[in-house]
Amino acid sequence: MTDVLPPRDTSGPAALPADSPAEESRYPFGIPYGWFCVAWSHELAVGEVVPRFYFGRHLVLWRDDEGQAHLQDAFCPHLGAHLAYGGQVRGCALQCPFHGWEFDGDGVNTRIPYSERTNAKAKIRSYPVQEVAGALVYAWYHPHDEPPLFELDIPEEFTSEDFSDWTFRHFSVPAACQELAENSVDGPHFRYVHNTEIVPEIVSYETEGTTASMRSIQKFPTPRGVVDGKINVDNQGPGFGVTRFSGIVDTCLLGSAVPVDANHCEVRFSFKTRSLGDAQSTSSVSEAFVQEVCNQFRDDWPIWINKAHLTRPALADTDPPFMKFRKWYSQFYADGVAPADGVVYAPAPPPAGQQPAKWEREHLTASFKHRTSED
Repeated sequence: MTDVLPPRDTSGPAALPADSPAEESRYPFGIPYGWFCVAWSHELAVGEVVPRFYFGRHLVLWRDDEGQAHLQDAFCPHLGAHLAYGGQVRGCALQCPFHGWEFDGDGVNTRIPYSERTNAKAKIRSYPVQEVAGALVYAWYHPHDEPPLFELDIPEEFTSEDFSDWTFRHFSVPAACQELAENSVDGPHFRYVHNTEIVPEIVSYETEGTTASMRSIQKFPTPRGVVDGKINVDNQGPGFGVTRFSGIVDTCLLGSAVPVDANHCEVRFSFKTRSLGDAQSTSSVSEAFVQEVCNQFRDDWPIWINKAHLTRPALADTDPPFMKFRKWYSQFYADGVAPADGVVYAPAPPPAGQQPAKWEREHLTASFKHRTSED
C-alpha cells in the first residue's frame, strides 16, 4: 500500500528563495554520503524511465529489460538532452531521446545509430544501486565518486513471513537530513512536541564505525490507558535507519531521508507489522499505528523548518547525547563540517515587508488526545 503525500508548500517565510543554488547550504555542512532510497521497487517497472533530483543533481532512474535498476546523471554527454524526458530502454541500454545514442548501466556509450563507432569519452556518471528485500531501490552517493565504503545489513523482518506486507509513506521536508535524524536521540522532545505522557527514557546510545544504536523505554497513551513499550533505533549511515516499536504492536520502520540538496530532503517511511493472526486485524492495527507515527512526524515539521542550527547548543546536564550523535554523523560529510564556532545558522528571513505566518496545529495525535498529565 502506498500513500504518497504531496510536498508541503515551501514558499513561505521559512523556505529558501526559489533561485537559491542547490549546493549552497544554510547549515555548517553539505550533503552526506551513504546509501539512500531513491524509489520503491514498485515505482519502477521494467523498461520505465523516470526523472529524479537528489544530491543537488539532475538524475535519471531506469530499469533495464533484465530487471536491473540504474541511477545515472541525467544529461546526455553528446548535446545535453535530459535522458528521463523521452529516453527509452533498449534491452540493457538507455537511448537518448535527442539523437538515439545508447548507454549501458555503467554509463558507457554502446551505440551511435548513425555511426559505426562509439565515443569512449561520452560516459555518464553512474551510481551503485541495490534493491533491498525486493521492495526498495537504494543508491550509493559520494560527492567525490568514491565506491561504497560500507554495505547494508538487511534486517530479517524485511523478508519474514511473520510480518505484514509493506506500507509506504512519503514526505518532502525543507530541512537537512541531519536535522531530522537528530530526533532519534531526542527523548525529551516527545513530551513537549508529541505530547507523550512522560519523557521517554534513553537506556543507551552506542556508535561503532558507520552504525549507531539507540535503546529507549516509551509509554504509549491509548484509549484503554498507557501501555509500556520500547523504541529501538539502528542506523547504518545517514540513509538507512531501522526503528523497532514494541508495546502496542511490533512494528519495524525503515526510515530513509535522501538529500534533495543541502537544505531539503525527502523521507520515505516503509513499515512492516508483526502479524496478529488474521489479515484484517493486522491491517487495522497497523494502519492506526502508521497514522500515529506519521502524525508525530508532522508535529516535528514546524520545528525543523523554522529552527536554527546551533553549533554550540546550551545543554542541560541530563540532555540526551546530541553531541555524540553529531560527531558520529559528521563522518559522512566528505568535505567536513565548519568549526563549532558558536555561529547561529538561521533559516531564511521572510520576504521584505512581510511577517512570518502564524502556525496552527493541523491535527491531534493519539498522544495529545489521551495524555492525562498537565505538565
